[in-house]
Amino acid sequence: MYLRTAFAIALLMVLTACSNTSPEPTSSVPSTTQATSTTQAETTTTLPSTSSTLENTTTTVPAQTTTTLSPQTTTTQPGLPGEPMDFGPQEGDRLMVIGVEWNDVLNLRELPGASQEIVSGIPPTDMSVFAHGLTRQVGTSIWIEVEHQNFQGWVNYRFVGYEGQTIDATSAYVAEVGALPVEETMLDLAMLIAESFVSEEPASTVTVTEAPTVGDLGEITIDVIGLGDDAILGFRLHIFAQPGPDGLGLKAIEQTFICGRGITPDGLCP
Repeated sequence: MYLRTAFAIALLMVLTACSNTSPEPTSSVPSTTQATSTTQAETTTTLPSTSSTLENTTTTVPAQTTTTLSPQTTTTQPGLPGEPMDFGPQEGDRLMVIGVEWNDVLNLRELPGASQEIVSGIPPTDMSVFAHGLTRQVGTSIWIEVEHQNFQGWVNYRFVGYEGQTIDATSAYVAEVGALPVEETMLDLAMLIAESFVSEEPASTVTVTEAPTVGDLGEITIDVIGLGDDAILGFRLHIFAQPGPDGLGLKAIEQTFICGRGITPDGLCP
């Protein structure tokens, strides 16, 4: 498996989020990087620009098997906002929530559209959202009908993807940067590592999807979304660090590919 080349670090929000009719919580984590918020009040982090190349070796294939996405058949959907679309996840496809801040949720709405009533909130790292096979465009946003824990409704397509394979990216990252990085906080370490995974054009977004913790090991999870590739939407990076006298030193990076058109039986983005 490969990692993307020409990674850079200029992060801006490029897509609209799934917004609520009233303000939703946002995270505010101290950082030397600049933060911006989406209309759903989900925080992303802007990083300085560089470029890099990674090559990965060790792979672990998830148990999920999903076939490559095929066009939907447009069906009549009377009374629903927006217009039907002929693409999107097929009925029964399992999706993961992506790009939602750790202290926020993805809104599941009764009907497609950011102004519709909220039925439920889906956690930011949930991987059990099941598509019903219907897609609608409302204004400039795209919505899909899904089911989650016996709740049925619509979510913004921007915040879901397919869970692809997971690889150990530690050795490749260390080979690229030349040493094990050490930072004062897990957030600082995560933002440093993210610099090797983002793209410059289009500008990726980095979202903290699991808050940093430090015990025997430090942990944090971030999503890097927006690579300009409809097959690979981005990556979920689960980062581990070893506390030491000089700070938190990188121990491991688990990289999960986030696919946009489905996955092959062996977990690859088609």
